[in-house]
Amino acid sequence: MSLLTISGSPHVHTQQSVKSIMYGVVIAMIPAIFVSVYFFGIDAARVLLISVLGCLFFEWIIQKYLIKGPVTINDGSALVTGVLLAFNVPSNLPMWIILLGALVSIGIGKMSFGGLGKNPFNPALVGRVFLLISFPVQMTSWPMPKALFGEGITDAITGPTTLGILKEGLDAGKTVQEIMASPTFPGYVNDLMGAQAGSLGEISALALLLGALFMLIRKIITWHIPAAYIGSAVVFSGILWMVDPTQFIDPLMHLLAGGMILGVFFMATDMVSSPMTARGQIVFGVGAGLLTIVIRVWGAYPEGVSFAILIMNAFTPLINNMFKPKRFGEVVKNG
Repeated sequence: MSLLTISGSPHVHTQQSVKSIMYGVVIAMIPAIFVSVYFFGIDAARVLLISVLGCLFFEWIIQKYLIKGPVTINDGSALVTGVLLAFNVPSNLPMWIILLGALVSIGIGKMSFGGLGKNPFNPALVGRVFLLISFPVQMTSWPMPKALFGEGITDAITGPTTLGILKEGLDAGKTVQEIMASPTFPGYVNDLMGAQAGSLGEISALALLLGALFMLIRKIITWHIPAAYIGSAVVFSGILWMVDPTQFIDPLMHLLAGGMILGVFFMATDMVSSPMTARGQIVFGVGAGLLTIVIRVWGAYPEGVSFAILIMNAFTPLINNMFKPKRFGEVVKNG
């Protein structure tokens, strides 16, 4: 009896290869890389280099000596994981913690399931959440960036993110308007351009949107998950804001602050861990958007993107089962 062996997902007929898609994602992340280095200096480059080299090394050594299969570090997937992991951590993170995150991302998040195409969760988010739970102090110590058009940053100064400032202020009994009126509050322009404390890749919404536009034009990603994710988050947060604008921030601030744009376009759209069909992707995006706002508003952390995407990754098999495409040759009965 011969068994049919099916390769890992995604099963998509296209002119693009895995390698071209992965390196296309890397190109899309270049604007955010430049912005992070501009605002955080050499520390940003250090984190990026350690994370990328760590992910490449751990994938190579696991494939060569544990799995003993073909080495595929040239396909670009480990490179993407390395950059995304760096995008999800602060620029002052110690080298050993970065390497531990790379090991968890590749070893647990990816290779333990069989490698690319078989991992149910986004590997970079697995590493990020592991580090956040294991090292909450180091993962929430945010170096302050230099001013938008100012001089160099002061390495010793750290501060909260935009969402952290809002959550701390609300917990202290202040209104949203009082918090945002403070001269130390970053505001919309700084959140758009990148002059805010935060993880490397989440500080500039504009740089991320430029990369997202590139991926959409090149058809590396489709519109379904981003539109559903942003749409549900905007609608839900907009309802809360209209109910009580003194206690809930407006939808635009939710989009610009924190890691929503990074998560929406660069991690929720992961072909392997997201649903296969367009309808399934819309359900996935809606769920992730709602969960993000729920965690941000009522959760212990000011940010909720990573947890929301990982939760929806877990639901992907059920969503795929719910929205199965018609099998080739299937007879559709009328009536």
